[in-house]
Amino acid sequence: MPPAPTEPEQTAPSAATTAATLGTTTARSGSSASLPEWCPAWAERLGDAYLAGTSCVFLLHGNVRDLVPLAAPTVTAAADAWGTVPDFLARELFGRWDVVVAFDVGKGLRPLAGPDSARLRTMAQWLTERMGPATNWPRDPDAAVAAIDALLERNLMDAPDQRKRIAVVLDYAQYLAPAGDAGSRSGAARLVRILSWATNPLLRRVNVAIVLLADALSEVHPRLVTNPAVTAIDVPLPDAGERERFALATATAVGMPADRSVAVKRVAVVSGGLTLESLRAVITLSARDGTDPDGPEFAARKKDLIERSCQGLVEFIQPRLTLDAVAGHAAAKDRLEADARAIKRGQFESAPMGYLICGPVGTGKSFIAECYAGSVGIPCAVLKNFRSKYVGETEGNLEHALDVLRSLGPVVVVIDEADAALGNREQGGDSGTSARVFSMIARQMGDTRYRGKIVWMLLTSRPELLPIDLKRQGRAEVHIPLFYPHDQAEIDAMFAAMARKCRVKLAPGLPGPVDLALGLSGADIESLVLAARRKGLDRAADAGQPAPDTILAEDLRAALDDFMPSAQGLEKEMQEIAAVLECTEKRFLPEHWRAKVNEPGGRSRLQERLAAIREVIGG
Repeated sequence: MPPAPTEPEQTAPSAATTAATLGTTTARSGSSASLPEWCPAWAERLGDAYLAGTSCVFLLHGNVRDLVPLAAPTVTAAADAWGTVPDFLARELFGRWDVVVAFDVGKGLRPLAGPDSARLRTMAQWLTERMGPATNWPRDPDAAVAAIDALLERNLMDAPDQRKRIAVVLDYAQYLAPAGDAGSRSGAARLVRILSWATNPLLRRVNVAIVLLADALSEVHPRLVTNPAVTAIDVPLPDAGERERFALATATAVGMPADRSVAVKRVAVVSGGLTLESLRAVITLSARDGTDPDGPEFAARKKDLIERSCQGLVEFIQPRLTLDAVAGHAAAKDRLEADARAIKRGQFESAPMGYLICGPVGTGKSFIAECYAGSVGIPCAVLKNFRSKYVGETEGNLEHALDVLRSLGPVVVVIDEADAALGNREQGGDSGTSARVFSMIARQMGDTRYRGKIVWMLLTSRPELLPIDLKRQGRAEVHIPLFYPHDQAEIDAMFAAMARKCRVKLAPGLPGPVDLALGLSGADIESLVLAARRKGLDRAADAGQPAPDTILAEDLRAALDDFMPSAQGLEKEMQEIAAVLECTEKRFLPEHWRAKVNEPGGRSRLQERLAAIREVIGG
């Protein structure tokens, strides 16, 4: 490669000249990049960073596969007024630049000029003079990056009045500089070349910009992501305004009757978390079926589209029950209902960032979390196993899931078995994946911009294993312990609730006195109700009588006599003590636990007992 000219020979473009190359007409208020008002905010960030001279290499990540506007929105905007991110870069952001070169591993090296055929011919001619016929333009990543490097170096050597304004768009950058692949010779060469563009002061003094597109930041090599000369910009999911403009244009394009425009607008409001491509699918299907786009099918379509976009990492549950369906746990219900009312009134500032729901197995932690979402009237998202055996994929999965959750709000996010799912700060033997996952979750949980919009509910029977960073104030700040029924009133309420769940009735006076020493959980009581029902069915069948719909006292008593408590007594005691020690409000504790905590040195003795049990069972 010929040597580059010395720095004094370079002529820095003026801000005014550069601004004109980045924009078109009406500027966004306060924007130095002279971008049109309708351009997305991420494009303004790119333009401002370029004009400030801080970088000439930009890494766009996130929702880069969605549609973006290509023209100013109008009442009669056509659906084709939206295009891909590379289209937007070529037509709008770099619409007045001399050469826009694109590369991805599928299509190879090529010019980008949008619909302007004359501009495309001019670019192709300039590239042909430097690389030969188009049939010889490289498709191999190493050869393509080397060819782009040669183009930029030759452009630097040209006389100032002959230099071209060159923009380079590298799509699917995660395959050019993948995380963990710099060990290979070719991967290292590509990474070093891209980094050299970012740190080359000569390129920053001329009109050269390199834009990399990646689906997830975690899939790109960390040396590129963390380099201060590379500007990483998140491309978010569309907001309500963007969705409404696109939805109305799509409805017109697919021939939806004008009288359904109000329904289309309603869909745009409640379709947070959907990409524009997904929104197009919803409206197109509604037009084809002749149904209202916000009809009963919308919730199912939205759920399916979001779950597919999250690749099964997030499961959405539309809660059918409210906290009224929860039996017992009166103090916990009172607190959750008060918080639910605050969120429904829009008083997000008074809502907690999250909850830690803890207690022994079978106390209904998952059920109360779902019922809380039902009381607020918002979706309930269950964060499923996002871990992968491939380097960088776990973080990429989680990054995408968090992007969707941020755009949904308000939403309740349930993480079951949180002590195992969230990891910790320790590097462990997984190349630091657990530590990075922990950092991403902790950072999002502590982002107060989403207070009341993303409500975290960490469920665990072993809260002492959760890192304290996640349990502090400002994250999972309200710790609610759940216990087995601790008095006859709770036993009665739990039996009644489980009978309703199993669609049977209890005979008057049931269940009657039950030995609290049995330590019955909600799951145990459900099992007893079902066992008593089976005994009644068997007795009726033997007598040739119709199946009864009521559980009789003799059947329930027989089921109780036959019941054997779990042998895991120490484990249950350990889980109860851990829940007591995590509790943040004494009113959540049953009377006997509250008395133990209030004794002088009560908490210390409980901690000693917890440590002793863990020593015995090895927990």
